[in-house]
Amino acid sequence: MLMNMKNLLKVANEHNFAVPAFNISDHSMFIGIMDSCEKTNSPVIIEIHPDELDFTGPDFVEAITKRAYKSSVPVCIHLDHCADFGKIIYAIQTGFTSVMFDGSCLPFEENIGGAKRAVEIAHPANVSVEAELGTIGSTDSQAEAGAEKIIYTNPEDAVAFVEATGVDTLAIAIGTSHGLYPAGLKPKLRLDILKEIKKKVHIPLVLHGGSNNSDEEIGQSVTLGISKINISSDVKVAYYEKMREVLMDTTLREPNMIQPPCIEAMQEVVEHKLELFQTISKANLY
Repeated sequence: MLMNMKNLLKVANEHNFAVPAFNISDHSMFIGIMDSCEKTNSPVIIEIHPDELDFTGPDFVEAITKRAYKSSVPVCIHLDHCADFGKIIYAIQTGFTSVMFDGSCLPFEENIGGAKRAVEIAHPANVSVEAELGTIGSTDSQAEAGAEKIIYTNPEDAVAFVEATGVDTLAIAIGTSHGLYPAGLKPKLRLDILKEIKKKVHIPLVLHGGSNNSDEEIGQSVTLGISKINISSDVKVAYYEKMREVLMDTTLREPNMIQPPCIEAMQEVVEHKLELFQTISKANLY
């Protein structure tokens, strides 16, 4: 079933589990993710970055929408990090059920103003809005844009921001980065900040940069109240590392011979995340 983010994460927030948001721009990856989520009876968020949307075009979103309507599990289609209102409107017209206004690098009042405008655009179309407060790091040029320096979310600012904007979900900064961490760098999540924000903010909280963090810390973040976790690099690395291995056989040319083992490798990661986020079987709650 196709849902917006507000209704999808309301259940996750109430029942203390997280829904993974998998970033994709490839139809085979999409099919693999959906098959795993339906097999495990898990709700899912299919997330597309504006750069990925430029690459895939609107027909890809139409295919996702058709599968979501027929699916046995709840599915949200979400536009990731976007500060371009033209693209936000385009995404809504294309069929997205949730959008993110990313004004995290703007001054506080400008971030509020942008998020309010996104709400005014999206809510009449029953599309939910995510915003971000604080900054997420970036580990390499292939990852989604991020800040050179992580600015942790201030709990009091989070309260004021949510009250002023009316957003449906809030991405907070507690020490994660987009992409894969280089060797020797071990991020430490500020779970103490998460605890404080959770006490004060009652809409679902989002963790960006969820790939390549320790299972222990990510699992704790779910227990402490994170309702959505963005995963991009982990699934893509699994998929393409397997593809490089498969293509060592230079006689292969047919996608139906090359891609199935890549999908299976990615599905191992997908199903591990579903278990870690306590998402498995939670479709029963909808």
